[in-house]
Amino acid sequence: MRFGATLIGVAAVVLITVAMFFTAGWSHPPVHSTQSGYRGTGMDQLASPSDEALLKFVNALPDAIDKASPDGDRATAVYKNVKVLTDLSADQFNRVMLSITQWVAPEQGCGYCHNVENLADDGLYTKIVARRMLEMTRHINTDWKTHVAATGVTCYTCHRGAPVPSNIWFIDPAAPHAGGFAASNYGMGHPTASNASTALPFDPYTPLLQGKEGNNSIRVVSTQALPVSGEGASIQTTEQTYSLMLDMSKALGVNCTFCHNSRAFSQWAESNPTRVTAWHGIQMVRELNGAFLTPLTSTFPPGRLGPHGDGPKLNCATCHQGVNTPLYGVSMAKDYPDLGGTPAP
Repeated sequence: MRFGATLIGVAAVVLITVAMFFTAGWSHPPVHSTQSGYRGTGMDQLASPSDEALLKFVNALPDAIDKASPDGDRATAVYKNVKVLTDLSADQFNRVMLSITQWVAPEQGCGYCHNVENLADDGLYTKIVARRMLEMTRHINTDWKTHVAATGVTCYTCHRGAPVPSNIWFIDPAAPHAGGFAASNYGMGHPTASNASTALPFDPYTPLLQGKEGNNSIRVVSTQALPVSGEGASIQTTEQTYSLMLDMSKALGVNCTFCHNSRAFSQWAESNPTRVTAWHGIQMVRELNGAFLTPLTSTFPPGRLGPHGDGPKLNCATCHQGVNTPLYGVSMAKDYPDLGGTPAP
């Protein structure tokens, strides 16, 4: 009897192990590593051929449209109500419009943003949003080279052929919680995609990426084993930071050692240069959310707003989509210098 029970127990363990192996989302062998830091520090990135093949498929680039001549009539002389790209010729302007259709609304066509009977009409909210996004794209390429360098961005970097980018976020309404004297769980214990399916806070975006002003500083560095309350970051701030870092790792398809030396997370001198680029990226995301996306909230119809009535916002995954350099570092912006022009006002 005891022997039979033992066999049943062993079989159960084997079945559970096999089920975990095939359902847990782990990378199956073979797995190869790439050194990303100084030798002997364990700063390596792991990847499997199957994952890389899928990412390369997702990050395939569309063909560029032949460049247009800067000569000839200005776009402002040919078309009415041109408020962005006013420095382009009509041919350059048309090329950008055709490219945006290919990048953002290949199925819907020009009518997704324009009244095709009157192109000057501003009646569609999508045209107002697209106009502001063009200003944002130029702003990124001109004023955020500390993050995008010479690679730059285009509309395709985020949209990938869809009217709405696949990686946007809204303020999370959270699960129902008792009021009164009930203790707050500070968003803990609710595994979601935003906290990498952990028990960390499920919404690291609102406190850390919502806008340039009013965000908590990401400064969680302990100098002793048991920090005293009031000396540095709180436990809640620490948990928010770790939740965001896990989300960034997933967004870029890397682990912590892509930027940090895990021997001393706080030491910039022992970190990779990518940490500086990532720091500028966090500042850029905050500014773009605060200056470009949040002000558009009233422009969107109710169906495009989140549960709290806020508009869509971006995070690292919006551009990166699983690779540490969007589109594997291939620059589309070099083929579209028209999108790296004068800064937005």
